[in-house]
Amino acid sequence: MKYILSLCAFIFLLSCTTQKTDSQYAKIEYQAGACFGSCPIFTMTINPDRTAILEAEHFNFSKDFSKDEFSKSLEGTFQGVIKEGDYNKLVSLLNGLDVKNLKDKYGTKNITDLPTSYLRINFTDGTSKNIEDYGKRGSEKLRETYMFIEELRHNQQWTKVK
Repeated sequence: MKYILSLCAFIFLLSCTTQKTDSQYAKIEYQAGACFGSCPIFTMTINPDRTAILEAEHFNFSKDFSKDEFSKSLEGTFQGVIKEGDYNKLVSLLNGLDVKNLKDKYGTKNITDLPTSYLRINFTDGTSKNIEDYGKRGSEKLRETYMFIEELRHNQQWTKVK
C-alpha cells in the first residue's frame, strides 16, 4: 500500500511541474507614445525570464485627464515579473503575428492627434524587428497584442524602483 501511495504522490508531483515556454524572443519592448489627450505614455521591456521594466511617464495610473499632468514629474520606473500564463499568452500572440514578416511601419499621419506605438523584438538568433504603428491600427492581431501588453500595466505586480 505504501508503494502505491508513493507512486501516486510521485505522479502527482510530476503533473504539477510548471510548463516552461521555449521562447524565441530575447527581448520584447513596447513603447506607447503621446497623443493630444490622455493616452498612456510608457515603455515596457520584457525579458525571456519574465522579468520586466515599466517606465511610466504620464496617464498610466490616473483616471482623470488634466493638462497639468505634463507639468508633474514622471510617474516612475517599476520592475516586476510577468505572470507565467500572461507571458505564455504574449508569446502566443507574437507567434501568431509572424513578427519577422510584418511591415516596419503602419499608419498614415494624416490625422495629427493619434498615438504611435513601437514594438521592438530581439530574437534569440540575433536578429531584430522594429515596428512603428501610427494610430495603433496596423492589423487586428497587432491591435490585440498592443492591448494585451498595455493591460500588463494593471494586472501585474509592479514595484517602484525610481
